[in-house]
Amino acid sequence: MKYMGSKRKIAKNILPIILKDRKENQVYVEPFVGGCNMIDKVDGIRIGNDINKYLIMFWKAIQNGFIPPEHITKEEYYKIKENKEEDWIMTLWAGICCSYGGKWFGGYINDYKENRRLKNGRLPNHQTESRNSILKQKEKIQDITFFNLEYDKIDYPSNSLIYCDPPYESTTKYKDDFNHKKFWEWCRKMTNNGHTVFISEYNAPEDFECLIEVKTNTQLSNGTNGGNMIKTEKLFALQKDSVEVKG
Repeated sequence: MKYMGSKRKIAKNILPIILKDRKENQVYVEPFVGGCNMIDKVDGIRIGNDINKYLIMFWKAIQNGFIPPEHITKEEYYKIKENKEEDWIMTLWAGICCSYGGKWFGGYINDYKENRRLKNGRLPNHQTESRNSILKQKEKIQDITFFNLEYDKIDYPSNSLIYCDPPYESTTKYKDDFNHKKFWEWCRKMTNNGHTVFISEYNAPEDFECLIEVKTNTQLSNGTNGGNMIKTEKLFALQKDSVEVKG
């Protein structure tokens, strides 16, 4: 899925680090599953969670055979926006997959007949590209268990392998009231309880170690700059000397 803040382009860089020491039958969990652009490349037992109820309903619908439409008009887009509760599945399709940059109702994306910017020598059809992307993921997500919960309300199996891609601090995000201090404290607690926790962010508290840095082109904004920017994505984990020793 084309999703704001997606890790699709850098999954090849960070997944080998996350999965390197994964144990046999260790459950892989993403509390902020978003566009499933990481979890769809992972094998074994998987749990995908997101606070966006429309998103989770959409992924469950895809698992059950839903095929997105080839095209919705501008009029349909804004009608869906004004009536989000009527059809959660189409609300997600319009709100993310037919919106600029995968940003929640960030503006209707014109189709190839209206858009005159060439892409690889042709006029792009963004909705078709979004649809094709979803259909490529369809088989890869079939056995994922999806939940719509707060990240700290999930019943995590013992010794889970947890990858977190939370709303980044000081960037455009879906939940403006996300408590970053609480989140980092939760990461410490989960690590000390025996889980393996990795976090994507631009910055982290001093007791977290940066495992890799990857430069990427992003559409996330800090509210003062718009458009594409080169950012340095980082993958963090709690430093080993900060992990409490049990027993």
